[in-house]
Amino acid sequence: MKKILSFLFLSFSLLVLSDCKDGNDPVAKITPSNLDMETTISTDGSGLVTFLATAADAVKFVFYFGEDLTAGPVNSTDGTATYTYKQSGTYSVKVLAYSGDDLFIDSTLEITVQVNIPDDGYSTPESYDGMVLAWQDEFSGDALNLNFWTHETGGNWFNNELQYYQSENTTVEDGYLTIKAKKENVGGENYTSSRIITQNKKTFKYGRVDIRAILPKGQGMWPALWMLGSSISTEGWPKCGEIDIMEMIGGTVQREKTVFGTLHWDNAGTKVCTCDKPGYVLSEGSFNDEFHVFSITWDESLITWYVDDVKFNEISITPLELNEFQKEFFFIFNLAVGGDWPGSPNETTVFPQRMIVDYIRVFQPL
Repeated sequence: MKKILSFLFLSFSLLVLSDCKDGNDPVAKITPSNLDMETTISTDGSGLVTFLATAADAVKFVFYFGEDLTAGPVNSTDGTATYTYKQSGTYSVKVLAYSGDDLFIDSTLEITVQVNIPDDGYSTPESYDGMVLAWQDEFSGDALNLNFWTHETGGNWFNNELQYYQSENTTVEDGYLTIKAKKENVGGENYTSSRIITQNKKTFKYGRVDIRAILPKGQGMWPALWMLGSSISTEGWPKCGEIDIMEMIGGTVQREKTVFGTLHWDNAGTKVCTCDKPGYVLSEGSFNDEFHVFSITWDESLITWYVDDVKFNEISITPLELNEFQKEFFFIFNLAVGGDWPGSPNETTVFPQRMIVDYIRVFQPL
């Protein structure tokens, strides 16, 4: 009996040893190592950047791009990827390298990209028959002309907007004004942007106004090129009158191909708005794709709105209750973030966003 038990124990021991020799122990999983990323930044101002990531034991790479790493993911099996940035800036790029066991390592680097502003799109002339060029700003030089413009700063703005306005978000370069909206916490607000006005510096009554601009896009974006009556400091809003040359709200394809031109005023203590008027809708693309010219013509009888010289709205200002529009007005350019009309940004909104202005020109009758 003892011999039989000894034989069984020996057989079991040999079986265990055999299983170990056959490789049935748990096999260690592999994690990639030595992750490296190289970048090639295009020098032609296109914003194109090519990435090459390498890592030992990696079978897949995942890239994230953009200032807040909100663009992506882009999957690659050979470690290559490309991304085209739409504006100059310093951006973060993150790459994850995965092994066949789905273990990964990651790395983040910063790159600085210089992007030329494309001059594609519609333009208007510098002269019209029967009119004189009364004022223009072509945004030459390297700073905002403070003989024309003043920065309005701070937070807690109207319409439940979410931005803090600061001068740092305005730049002038290569003949363009850029107002940039960023996702950053300043002054208790979660976003920053800029708002500039010509109040007490450049005011006008009647004429034609042309503003050539590229608009931002994305949920929560609210760019505006508009005017307020100079009497706002004494009469307040809306008794001073408001002329919205262009407003747009981002967030959908339809929104980003539509702009509005409206009036606001006071009628015997009641706020009135032509907000029911239809906007101008592009046949294709969006106002973020290229430059368009937003215009009004304004005389003692009518205010008429145009996009690229196509008329889309007209309002008579002859009734007595619209006499606000027979007075001097000043200009406002701003890019709001959030608010009652567009709603708040969400996870689809890519920051930064920008409104680019090529010129503003004011013509008046001879």
